Amino acid sequence: MGYGITVLVEGPRACFTRPEMKAERVSYDVITPSAARGILEAVYWKPAIRWRIDSIEVLNRIRFDTFRRNEVEGKLSYRAVKDAFDKGASIALDSTSQRQQRATLYLRDVAYVIRAHFEMSSDAGPEDTPKKHYNIALRRLRKGQHFCQPVLGCREFPAKVSLIEDGDELPASWYANEGERDLGYMLYDLDFSDPDSPRPLFFHAVMRDGIIDVAAARSEAIA
Repeated sequence: MGYGITVLVEGPRACFTRPEMKAERVSYDVITPSAARGILEAVYWKPAIRWRIDSIEVLNRIRFDTFRRNEVEGKLSYRAVKDAFDKGASIALDSTSQRQQRATLYLRDVAYVIRAHFEMSSDAGPEDTPKKHYNIALRRLRKGQHFCQPVLGCREFPAKVSLIEDGDELPASWYANEGERDLGYMLYDLDFSDPDSPRPLFFHAVMRDGIIDVAAARSEAIA
């Protein structure tokens, strides 16, 4: 029995921010493997399992749009709030003096077919079996349940997640007959070997007929 799943992820807006862009938010062309993993973890996460993304299929044409909005430059630190609470003092953030305009280059009308599987982690106990967690994940996907709202990169861009069952007809990709398309280097995931200083890992993303083979790139990710 296999323990892989296939899901359809859709949304009117998405932004998978490039880390090299400091001042403005600029999205990658497609969803990153770490964002895809985050969507699955929003549906079902347990310490006993680790989701692994196998492939990402881009269904809709890649289209960008932009908006500009006012944001607050700073934020209240936990230490400042705690000190104010302990002393019974008031604390506030002056949004007028810290207001700034920032632009966002985001993706419009995205849809992806994500194929993934999970592996048992070192935190798995005797009661944790692959079949048990696989059935729970399927049940939650069928019912549309999630621990927190799945998002497409940013919290304000919610994602709709649907399970694709065996026998279901897969949507056709806009890029099904395009051939190879080089997307450059993209964020693969974060390496938490050192929890205090996680390292970003990158991979060379190549889309072939709309599909990015993430599993093949897993061993080639570089820091």
